[in-house]
Amino acid sequence: MSQSTKKALIILTSHTELGSTGRKTGFYYDEMATPYWRLIDAGFDVDIASVKGGVAPPDPKTLVEPNDRPPMVARFMNDDKAISKLNHTYTLKELNGETYECVFLPGGHGTMWDFDTKDIGKIISDAWASGAVVGAVCHGPSGLLQAVRSNGEPLVKDLKVNCFTDAETDQIGLTGIEPFLLESRLRQLGAKFECSKNFTSHAVRDGRLVTGQNPQSTEAVSKLLIEAVNDTMQDK
Repeated sequence: MSQSTKKALIILTSHTELGSTGRKTGFYYDEMATPYWRLIDAGFDVDIASVKGGVAPPDPKTLVEPNDRPPMVARFMNDDKAISKLNHTYTLKELNGETYECVFLPGGHGTMWDFDTKDIGKIISDAWASGAVVGAVCHGPSGLLQAVRSNGEPLVKDLKVNCFTDAETDQIGLTGIEPFLLESRLRQLGAKFECSKNFTSHAVRDGRLVTGQNPQSTEAVSKLLIEAVNDTMQDK
């Protein structure tokens, strides 16, 4: 497979309201930018989609001043092609999961309202069935909830998985504000859930599935993502 034919997809939330709190939300910038550049640097052509298409909304608190931006965020914001992709995201209905070697789901609280859907579930299911690597971080694994294997079982069943934990949700006061507890839902589907202490890095790879616990896990999950992609490519 030539370098130019490797395709990856990043799917972002389009949801901007943090329940009834009056606070704004969206996707977490670093959780999008770091895997984006890791994939680009690994030779991938990376598409960016969002639930509604068009301009994808970042969580306002991740739009920090230039001097405070993580390196990958700064690189993204300074890249015209990358910014254009973010401002003109694909809609889910335009996409076919089978055309990608890798699909990644960044977090942000918005995902808790619009990632648990059949549309995202189908993209992830089709990508998985075709042998793709699937990755997610923080609240992004909410996009795995409706993904299934070819036999109809939940994709996450019997696989090592992590995400933003119920304890972390409780610590920041969002229990009962977000529509469900993601860790609990993943456990209900039969995932082998594992995690570290609140707000410490934890990333896990189980074959072609790579997940990270929280924003602090973004770099670790991105490295495992590339490791999984490289291993998968060698096996083909």
